[in-house]
Amino acid sequence: MTGQLIGNLHLARFELTPGQAGDVKWAAELLEGLPVQTVMADTAYDAAHLIDPLCERGVTTVIPSHPTRKHPRPLDTHIYRSRNLVERWFCRVKQFSRIATRYDKLASRFASFICLCADVILAA
Repeated sequence: MTGQLIGNLHLARFELTPGQAGDVKWAAELLEGLPVQTVMADTAYDAAHLIDPLCERGVTTVIPSHPTRKHPRPLDTHIYRSRNLVERWFCRVKQFSRIATRYDKLASRFASFICLCADVILAA
């Protein structure tokens, strides 16, 4: 997702992943080629294979250090506070019962409905 911190978020790219797998494996691939300036994420995304390539591209990473990290990285808490916009966007998507309950059996239909929900949220 992308967008201004003060406005609506816009779904830029997404990938359906296995339900019990961590999303950090696919995050770098999804961000590749997108013109991003800042990436905000939670502690689950505190991984060198994600953060290092972003830093090489000049992208600011606002990701809290995992509690088990020996040398915690600095965190810009002022920017990180804006992450609630992303969480609220996901809450709006989950208000559509078809997504929350995963009625669709086919991944293509589920992905299509996510796109439709993103458009409805943006238009609202």
